[in-house]
Amino acid sequence: MNPSVPHVPLARPQPFDGTLPLLRKEILRFWKVAFQTIAAPVLTALLYLLIFGHVLQDHVKVYDRIGYTTFLIPGLVMMSVLQNAFANSSSSLIQSKITGNIVFLLLTPLSHWAWYLAYVGASVVRGLAVGLGVLVVTSWFAAPSLQQPLWILAFALLGGALLGTLGLIAGLWAEKFDQLAAFQNFLIVPMTFLAGVFYSVHSLPPFWQAASHFNPFFYLVDGFRHGFFGISDVSPWLSLGVVGTAFVAVSAIALALLKSGYKLRS
Repeated sequence: MNPSVPHVPLARPQPFDGTLPLLRKEILRFWKVAFQTIAAPVLTALLYLLIFGHVLQDHVKVYDRIGYTTFLIPGLVMMSVLQNAFANSSSSLIQSKITGNIVFLLLTPLSHWAWYLAYVGASVVRGLAVGLGVLVVTSWFAAPSLQQPLWILAFALLGGALLGTLGLIAGLWAEKFDQLAAFQNFLIVPMTFLAGVFYSVHSLPPFWQAASHFNPFFYLVDGFRHGFFGISDVSPWLSLGVVGTAFVAVSAIALALLKSGYKLRS
C-alpha cells in the first residue's frame, strides 16, 4: 500500500440501497405496455358492470337504500386492485427467471428489503392505477359516495401490498408459467370472487356466510366498501386487523424467501 495515499474504507451497503432504481424499473416495465396492463383490466371491469348491473339492477337491493350497480362499483375497483397487484410482481419475477435476466439483479448488492420494497411498491402502483381507472370509468353509470375516504385509501393500499407480496411469493415459487397460472386460478381468483365483490355475504346461506369470514379478501372488499357507503357487513376495524395480520404474515414469508435466495440462486 502506498503510504502517500490515504486508505478510505468502502461504505457498507445499506438495506435500502438500490430500492428506488429497482422500483422505477418495475414501474416502467408495466407502464410501457399500459394498454395491456392498465387499459385492458379497466375494460374488463366495465364489462362486468354492464352485464351484472344491467341484469340485476332492478332485482337486487343491498343495505335497503343502495342500488345494485352502485354497490357493485367498489367491489369491482377492489377486485381490479387485487388481481393486478398480484399479476405485476408475479409476472415480473417469472419472466426474469425464465429469460435469465434475473442474474443481473443477483449480481448487485441489493438486499432482500430492497427487492421486497421495489416489487411490492410497483405492484401497489399498478393496482392503484387500475383501480382508479375503474372508478373513473364506472362512475359514469352510478357515482358512488365517498363517505370515509381514509378507509378507502387504507384498504386500497393494504390490498395492493398484500397481493403484491403474494405475487412475489408465487413468482419465487413458480418455475414456469403454468405453475404461476395454477397459483392464480386455484387460489387468487376463487378467493377474490368469493370475497363479496358481486354480493353481500348476508344474502348467503349460513354455512357460506361463516366460510366467507375465513377469507381475508372478504375483509378487504368489505372494509373498502365501508369507505364508500359508511356501512358494511363487519366492523372496518375488524377488517383492518385481519388484513393487517395477513399482510404481516405473508411479508415475513416473502422476506425470508428473498433472504435465503429461494429458487433464485439455485
